[in-house]
Amino acid sequence: MCGIIGVANHEDAAKIAFLGLYALQHRGEEAAGIASYDGNIHIVKNPGLVADALDEKSMEGLKGKVAIGHCRYSTTGSSNYKNIQPFLVTHKNRPIAVAHNGNLTNTETLYAKLEEEGSIFQTSMDTEVIVHLLVKTKNGDMQAWFRNVLSQLQGAYSLIFLVGDTLVGARDPNGFRPLCLGKLDGTYVLASESCALDLIKAKFVREIEPGEIIIIRGNNMESCYLPRKAKGNCSHCIFENVYFARPDSNIFGDNVYEVRKRLGRQLAKEHPFRDADLVMAIPDSGNYAAIGYAQELNLPLEIGMIRNHYIGRTFIQPSQFMRDFRVRVKLNPIRDVIKGKKIVVVEDSIVRGTTSRNRIEALREVGPKEIHMRISCPPIKSPCFYGIDFPSKGELIASNKSIKEISKFINVDSLEYLSLEGMLSVMKDSKDFCHACFTGKYPVEIPKNTSKYLLEGKIVKK
Repeated sequence: MCGIIGVANHEDAAKIAFLGLYALQHRGEEAAGIASYDGNIHIVKNPGLVADALDEKSMEGLKGKVAIGHCRYSTTGSSNYKNIQPFLVTHKNRPIAVAHNGNLTNTETLYAKLEEEGSIFQTSMDTEVIVHLLVKTKNGDMQAWFRNVLSQLQGAYSLIFLVGDTLVGARDPNGFRPLCLGKLDGTYVLASESCALDLIKAKFVREIEPGEIIIIRGNNMESCYLPRKAKGNCSHCIFENVYFARPDSNIFGDNVYEVRKRLGRQLAKEHPFRDADLVMAIPDSGNYAAIGYAQELNLPLEIGMIRNHYIGRTFIQPSQFMRDFRVRVKLNPIRDVIKGKKIVVVEDSIVRGTTSRNRIEALREVGPKEIHMRISCPPIKSPCFYGIDFPSKGELIASNKSIKEISKFINVDSLEYLSLEGMLSVMKDSKDFCHACFTGKYPVEIPKNTSKYLLEGKIVKK
């Protein structure tokens, strides 16, 4: 999962991209970068949060009216400098930079083909494959060029390209990842989520459609479409609504905050615990489902844990050690609220189980009478190959343990999950969502080599 943004034909393009990345920081905390163009290409990218990777001094060199930005959460390739985006090349004196959110599923096949044809790779990202395809394809007509290249890709991708002074945005035909279009001062902006548009005071125009390619030169925009590779519905990632997207964003034709409240209400209908003294969330991603759960059962909603907002999101940290550390310092229970009470703890999901166990352990230490946990999605049993970093069954607690066993592992008095049918029932156009992580039914063929590091060792590391 990553955050991407593109700004076309604006005097402060890089500064706007910088602000947009602030709003998209939740989508990736490993690294950030911006590329801009003023007749020459300029690029700054570094590890760390947006504010650390892109300081005021480095931003001064990002001149030009066109810019693209990226904040990284690695799903393909390791966390090293070469893999930080935007990824930039110059071909026939024309710069091409790309920012990518998603995961290609035919990376290894394309990599082998391109390498056989003479391509030399510098990174272990699937994103670099796209650039090599671009420079090897005839490009007299921009629409035909991108249709030709992107039609060779399989899997999930939302992409923003900087090609000289032209901005290009694209979404895969299944529409796995969000991408939207906004307008600011008469110019166009592309962003992963609408919350980025809100921050820069851009007007939301619409979502980029699945399979659509947007080409923006100056203030002019044109659009074309990739052919659907298979008949049927879209495959929007439902986990965006459950966990990843910001609650103030509108994605997939719906508001994330409202979706999460509806998930909480449905969870209360399926698994009520009416004898509770209070309902509380695991902040922040569980907050909105907890509101819905409490409202549906007319139970008090309390803030039972305080979050340290100077600590990043635990799930998207690249190692288990860092996840465990951040869990310990991130949340602190309020003893006077919880002690002696029967509480319902609402959480958005359980992935590996270790984070939930640590949180429940912290709650137990302040002396609640009972802890009943409710999860606003079904058990996650299958790996994701479309841009979320739980790539093996061995990491997913629900693929190896029953709900009763998970309940014992995390030490709660009861544990219940929202049903698949219940989750889909609150979504608009429920047939348009991918739920492979819950069902193992993949809408796009998955790769044979499922390792996140499948290209490691094939490049010279810096």
